[in-house]
Amino acid sequence: MGLFDVHAHLTHPRMAPRIEEVLANAARAGLTAILSNGLNPSDNEAVWALSQTHPIVKPCFGLYPVDAVLEGMEALGVDYPREAPFVKADDAVQWVREHADQAFAIGEIGLDGHWVPEALWAEQERVFRDLVTVAMKADKAIIIHTRKREKRVLEILDEMGTKRVDWHCFGGKVSLARQIAERGHCLSIPANVRRHESFTRILQTLPRENLLLETDCPYLAPEAGGESEPAHVSGTVAFAAELWNEPVALVLERLSENFTNLFGTPP
Repeated sequence: MGLFDVHAHLTHPRMAPRIEEVLANAARAGLTAILSNGLNPSDNEAVWALSQTHPIVKPCFGLYPVDAVLEGMEALGVDYPREAPFVKADDAVQWVREHADQAFAIGEIGLDGHWVPEALWAEQERVFRDLVTVAMKADKAIIIHTRKREKRVLEILDEMGTKRVDWHCFGGKVSLARQIAERGHCLSIPANVRRHESFTRILQTLPRENLLLETDCPYLAPEAGGESEPAHVSGTVAFAAELWNEPVALVLERLSENFTNLFGTPP
């Protein structure tokens, strides 16, 4: 039984300069596994390098859904605040394919309708399907990022028969979250849950066997305007104990079992 964070960005420019402090804080809080999610080939490589020197870090390789269609967005003149180096989607998918066996999970991947115009949705779906196929062939769980395309992601995963799924920072309707849980998928709850009504309802009302912990650090801090880090998942466990009227130890046992069921190894 261990404490964990299934969605962190430890290589983010705001995290990397103080990574030793962040990981020490996590260890003191009781964490034994932090899944650092990659966003593109260069970030995936940085995640892998960090995992080689810090066993608590579990490398996840992915392609951010917006990065999957950057060529098309640039051609259409879409104003997107891109920070990552430009990469061709098929090259990025090939990178994940070649390194999938080294990954703890494949993520983050998914669909984005917030930044990406509808004209590019079909191409974005093609890339997403390719990455899901990589994960399934490698027998890896996937970690989903989606904005405003949650229903379509679920349709594709149903069509492809994908079962080992965690939906990171789910922003859709709670009724759709229940449908996701019915498929046996997990939803990970960020550390800002106490001040976010939808996350609170998911934590309170969804089947407990479908829930996991995340931070999306450095985003979604417990306090508005703050910076999140993996140690903050301990606050989510405490809040779950309040909502469920159960001891913290039992909550952690339940969530650790969920982690093991999804990823095939205990945290």
